[in-house]
Amino acid sequence: MNISPLKPIKGAYVVVPETAKNWCHAHGQVPFVRGAYPEMYQGKPWTIRQYAGFETASKTNAFFKRSLAEGQTGLSVAFDLPTHLGFDSDHPLAQADVGRTGVAIDSVEDMSVLFDGIDLAKVSVSMTMNGAVLPIMACFIVAAQEQGVPLEQLTGTIQNDILKEYIARNTYIHSPDFSLDVVSDVVAYCAENMPRFNSISISGYHFQEAGATPELELALTMANARTYLTHFEQRGIDIESVAKRLSFFFCVGMDFYKEIAKLRAARLLWSELLEEFGVHSSSAKRLKMHCQTSGSSLTEMSPLNNIVRTTIEAMAGVFGGTQSLHTNSYDEAISLPSDQASKVALDTQLIILNETGIGDVVDPWGGSYMMETATQNIVDYVHQVQQEIDEQGGVRSLVETGELTAFIHQHALQSAIAEENQDKTIIGKKSTLAVSSASQSEPSAMNSTKEKKTINAEKTLSQQTQKMARLKLKRNNQSVQRALETLKMAVRNKENLMPFVIDAIRLRATVGECIQALTDEQARYRKPETIKQGSFKQALDSKIIDDFRFLSEKVGRKLRFLVAKVGLDGHDRGAKVIVSLLNDLGIEVDYLPVFSTPDDILNADLKQHYDCIGLSVLSGAQQAFVTTLLSSLRVDCPLVLGGVIPVEEESVFEKLGVDSVFTARHTLNDIACALYRVLSTRLSNDLTLPDFHGHYKEVQNEVSESI
Repeated sequence: MNISPLKPIKGAYVVVPETAKNWCHAHGQVPFVRGAYPEMYQGKPWTIRQYAGFETASKTNAFFKRSLAEGQTGLSVAFDLPTHLGFDSDHPLAQADVGRTGVAIDSVEDMSVLFDGIDLAKVSVSMTMNGAVLPIMACFIVAAQEQGVPLEQLTGTIQNDILKEYIARNTYIHSPDFSLDVVSDVVAYCAENMPRFNSISISGYHFQEAGATPELELALTMANARTYLTHFEQRGIDIESVAKRLSFFFCVGMDFYKEIAKLRAARLLWSELLEEFGVHSSSAKRLKMHCQTSGSSLTEMSPLNNIVRTTIEAMAGVFGGTQSLHTNSYDEAISLPSDQASKVALDTQLIILNETGIGDVVDPWGGSYMMETATQNIVDYVHQVQQEIDEQGGVRSLVETGELTAFIHQHALQSAIAEENQDKTIIGKKSTLAVSSASQSEPSAMNSTKEKKTINAEKTLSQQTQKMARLKLKRNNQSVQRALETLKMAVRNKENLMPFVIDAIRLRATVGECIQALTDEQARYRKPETIKQGSFKQALDSKIIDDFRFLSEKVGRKLRFLVAKVGLDGHDRGAKVIVSLLNDLGIEVDYLPVFSTPDDILNADLKQHYDCIGLSVLSGAQQAFVTTLLSSLRVDCPLVLGGVIPVEEESVFEKLGVDSVFTARHTLNDIACALYRVLSTRLSNDLTLPDFHGHYKEVQNEVSESI
């Protein structure tokens, strides 16, 4: 794909597009550009739905109760990585990640604890789950029934958007074809049994977090929506009946005007799309959306600045007419949110709602020369992208080839280059020039004094493992096995799988056992990886490029690197940018895709004997993987680490034997300089090399003068 992003919104606008005149009086009416409801927030405020989950169900339950008492009006569940990928907590591949980035749910017993004392007949629940959607949805259903809540009273949303997982987030399990059938099973079941529950949230959020512009985020989201509707139609599902319970999930970043225009355009595009499928019901065309402020816009070095960013992004979401909103915490670029940061994030929404009057006006941007033009431009862009997707075989074809993922990666590279060239100013993102040891990085005052939420992953793993052992002792294991065999038969017969998974979960089958039954019939899937070449050479200091070339000449060959995503973390934007950077430095790079293990890395090194290995881990499980890898890695191979790592923890990795640590605060030039130091030290003690440290001082002085 080769479609350029829209031009920035800037300058003077003096004309409203003719098309905008068709919707300027239509607030609360088709095509809903000016809002989904006539009175908008005057009639009903947006739902304040903070995304949360960590460690055990009991700890997350306590957090939910505090949040509801403080003014949160809906719950949004974050599951840990093993749960997303259908591994029980005691699975060998899961243990480093248990409870780190969300709550560990191994069975309906955990789900019951998660909502203990919370009336599911009154509280709306959103669950971000895709790959393991069948057993997690079943756990929720059984927990609600055992709480005494009829299914028809349940409100909320299950994300159930598997296409975006292949394109951006990577928490998929099965092949695209089988997964689309699973999505349809959930949609059909909810339509018949849970009329107030949204059975899919078609999500663009992770596209923007992976590097897409706001308009590309919307274009890919709508392309996925079209794909789902087509598949539902092919499965014999009545589009008119299910469209009312489909919702959307968007990112709101710092491109303020464009984000507002994007949300306005989304409603028009959804209305158009349903018309194509013969749906004329105005209630179905009324697009429902949840928005979340951008995680990738948060800076590590000046966390308090993130409060301002989140506020601006939240305002864009409200101006754009969202029905539900999550505001990120100011410390999420460093760690899981502290209690204080979570409270500030919640209060940010309450202040906007109660103190500003922003919600008292329905679409205050209606009729604006600039906003109406921007809205129409985004609509035109989305049509253009859809046409190109159709010409290239559609979303399913491009998912299988990896082309959509590569297109987003191309945008991520352009953004990285803009930051490196200082074409894009980010206040408070100050380089630390990490060419010395990790312990010499200077933490900001905020980082060194804030109360950081810590995760006792070892304790959580022990608790979950013991709980599962007790569960298997008290349940009827023969009944569970029969239910799992019946589930396998349902897969072979292509039946709707929801009822069969519910039966197994009710008998206390675990999430992992249900997924294993499915993978026995439909194996785990690995998508193709395509990484675009970067164009970083113009953004890099020419001296460091020459130094790498000189080092390669002295060694007598191209330097060889391995970059690996290790563990169950699927967010790979940073790792792929680094691969492109290394290529531009003249280094030969192998990239191990998501979900690699330390054994995968060691086996690759045994074959290639790399000059350096780089690990990328964003889940907080770095120490476990580093310790395991270094126990077997040859001593002459440098190891560098990238991810979300608090400054005060970097010295821990230095003591373990990591040669350099990189986080989002480091520029591409920082990383290049640090890697040169590592390689020159390890490879070339007997070679005459350029005065690297003298060059570093020159770069440092130049950066200091520019700040």
